[in-house]
Amino acid sequence: MTTDINWDNLCAELSGIEMITDQTQVKKLSQDYYHFSPILQHELKDKTGDIVVRPATEAEILQVAKVCVKYKIPLTVRGAGTGNYGQCIPLEGGVILDISKLNNIKWIKPGLACVEPGVKMAAFDKQAREIGWELRMVPSTYRTATIGGFIEGGSGGIGSINYGQLRDRGNLQAARVVTLEDEPRIIELRGDDVQKVNHAYGTNGIITELEIPLAPVYPWTEIIVTFNDFMTSARFGQDLALSDGIIKKLISVCASPIPAYFAAFKDIIPTGKPAALLIVSETSLEPFQELVKEYQGEICYQKSSQETGKGTTIIEYSWNHTTLHARSVDPSITYLQTLLPADRKLELLEHLYDHFGDEVMQHLEFLRLHGEMHPASLQLVRFTTEERLNEIIRYHEERGAIIFNPHTYILEDGGMKMINLEQLQFKQKVDPYGLLNPGKMRAWLEREKHL
Repeated sequence: MTTDINWDNLCAELSGIEMITDQTQVKKLSQDYYHFSPILQHELKDKTGDIVVRPATEAEILQVAKVCVKYKIPLTVRGAGTGNYGQCIPLEGGVILDISKLNNIKWIKPGLACVEPGVKMAAFDKQAREIGWELRMVPSTYRTATIGGFIEGGSGGIGSINYGQLRDRGNLQAARVVTLEDEPRIIELRGDDVQKVNHAYGTNGIITELEIPLAPVYPWTEIIVTFNDFMTSARFGQDLALSDGIIKKLISVCASPIPAYFAAFKDIIPTGKPAALLIVSETSLEPFQELVKEYQGEICYQKSSQETGKGTTIIEYSWNHTTLHARSVDPSITYLQTLLPADRKLELLEHLYDHFGDEVMQHLEFLRLHGEMHPASLQLVRFTTEERLNEIIRYHEERGAIIFNPHTYILEDGGMKMINLEQLQFKQKVDPYGLLNPGKMRAWLEREKHL
């Protein structure tokens, strides 16, 4: 346990709030899917909190915040723990704040909703679809992930083909946040101010409420198309992504042998074939089928809109669930996240595909970035050594590709590769003792350089 803390007194001051002290449970609730990375496996395997608290109201969160400030004890906020970078793993022990009981949907109206952070994404969509709306984008962990956890630790997902990434202006409307000052306060952030806590790993405030914009629901159908070779499947994906008249929300293209890792589709996707996993509106099927024909693709799987979302769903074979399924067969597999340069994305993709072969298996997810369509790659990598992994990263970067490194738990080192002064200044104001998820924000660790 964290030293120099009178835990009996601390627990007494949290009386009335659900608390978990059993160390087996605490350890379980101190983890996420960081084991996707062999680097993080080594760095984070022994990290655990001291106790878990499950507040049910904003008032109880304020109580937890006040006690943690009083005892100067680290506080790490946790959603469903479905992240892959150690976002919610407590590096310095302390209190784990589990938001799962803050799961009220405050209101839903056309195009907008207000929710508590512990609302499960799938449960929300089920209710929102009753009035014709749904979440704009969701991760492949959609069935279990919380909306708050996704805002804090995610970046994009199914739906990013239309709406870009979480950080893009307009994808988060407002947030209520509890501070960790001597007298914790509630702050409401609206407009561009929401970026102070958007994708910040919970390092600068405890989110208690969110206003999120929604997308209209279409009669979505799930489809798998196979092709004769990978680059044909990639060009098809790019052409479909740029076909604005065809309504879609997922284009996931997997080179062979990746589809062989998909147990649910082993008798559906022919061996050795690259496959595109797609979600398209049934109203767009006719032009979609013409595009498939143009690229000599074969539709091997199709689910009606009435069946989409029931049973096996291709959502759970896209984005990082692709990695999950591959690792269930071969645990030595890890992954990278790569953005190809806009001016020669398919040219470089073909070079990387030919150069690395099966050592780096190409997996593309198409998304909108600053108004342009991009194939982002979540390549599966056959891991041998850290040195070789770094060589692979360098080879990509030397050729103009941007690597969003999934093998670090530091906020800035994974994606932005730069200090976010706005988030740092906000943290200095609302978390002056640096108690929120310590060790994850490089800007705070190096704050003397920047403030």
